[in-house]
Amino acid sequence: MLDGLIEKGDAQYWKTIAALFLGSFATFALLYCMQPLIPVFSAVYHIPPASASLSISFATGSLAVAMLFMSWLSEAKGRKCVMAVSLLGSSVLAIAAAFSSNFALLLVIRILQGILLAGFPAIAMAYINEEFSPYITGLVMGIYVSGNSVGGLLGRIMISTLTDFFGWRFALGTLGFISVLASLWFWFSLPESRNFQPRPLRLKDTLAGVFGNLREAQLCCLYAVGFLIMGSFVTLYNYIAYPLMAPPYNLSQTIVGCIFVVYLVGTFSSTFMGKMADNVGSAKVLCLSLVIMLAGAVITLTMNIYIKVIGVAVFTFGFFGSHSVASSWVGKGRQTGKAQAASLYLLFYYIGSSILGAWGGKFLLWHGWKGVVLLIGLALSTALLVSVALWAREGQCTAGLQSYPAAHKKA
Repeated sequence: MLDGLIEKGDAQYWKTIAALFLGSFATFALLYCMQPLIPVFSAVYHIPPASASLSISFATGSLAVAMLFMSWLSEAKGRKCVMAVSLLGSSVLAIAAAFSSNFALLLVIRILQGILLAGFPAIAMAYINEEFSPYITGLVMGIYVSGNSVGGLLGRIMISTLTDFFGWRFALGTLGFISVLASLWFWFSLPESRNFQPRPLRLKDTLAGVFGNLREAQLCCLYAVGFLIMGSFVTLYNYIAYPLMAPPYNLSQTIVGCIFVVYLVGTFSSTFMGKMADNVGSAKVLCLSLVIMLAGAVITLTMNIYIKVIGVAVFTFGFFGSHSVASSWVGKGRQTGKAQAASLYLLFYYIGSSILGAWGGKFLLWHGWKGVVLLIGLALSTALLVSVALWAREGQCTAGLQSYPAAHKKA
């Protein structure tokens, strides 16, 4: 190891990566497991779909708001402790949700779940940037992000299948029990932090750190990219069912639901693009990933159903690649405040999903699927312009570093 950092090939390398992947899997399985149950809640509790969808919105909303507090808590209590308690607590709440007597209580549990789940994503990103060699953080972040895609996919499939056979309460309880086991594995497998020492922080210092991050141009650019890519991603997946269930396709809800299988390309792209970023530079790979997203969105405009699905897969490939690169870049080169910087990235990331996801419905009513793709195209074009600016900035910094030794020697 170099200065206590985990290198590829070290004894702790795969053990640590496996724990982080499993934690990521459980987090996103628990966060999005309610999505297939929205129609079930409408029928069981006699509520409209918009109200039933609050089982997702309340969890993601409370998660976004709680992230800044959780990053502050991790600075005081330690990375591993907060992540482990977050996973275990949210898993137990999933079991509790299976026994909820009414929908209002279910929503309260989901709010609490979102708050607890906020203790994992941003802190895991900070842990990766602190504990792994900077030469492999892109690769490791890619593997971690691939856990997001696998957890989001299998969580939905597991809940859907078990609900069909045994009911939604059994399905939630089973996922909660599996997540408890995953949480315990994480707790005992993840190494303690070597390059971070917990230190008590005052709220005033935390707020100063937050505003300090917001004054850094590079971080603000990355926050904007996170906002735009997640907003575009959620918008596409929120409304792709409308053209597919309408003429000339007339696909069933079940078949349309299978489109989430293309999440699997994200498992590959997040790792592949993260490793590429380590080799050729984050800015170049981020621009490439955004171009791939744009291309995928345009491909979905075709009328051929098979090409349309390929377009969704291409778009998904680009999204997970861009998220992997942007999220790992947030913590690179930072000596302090890694958790706060990561929390702010994810805060903008989830706010983007809420705002652009809602706007997508208006564009759909205005001009159908072409309107949705127009909104996505505008968002991604803006993100690409921001990324090009980051590329130029990265090039200037590299040129400055290369010229420094010669100038210093001359002096």
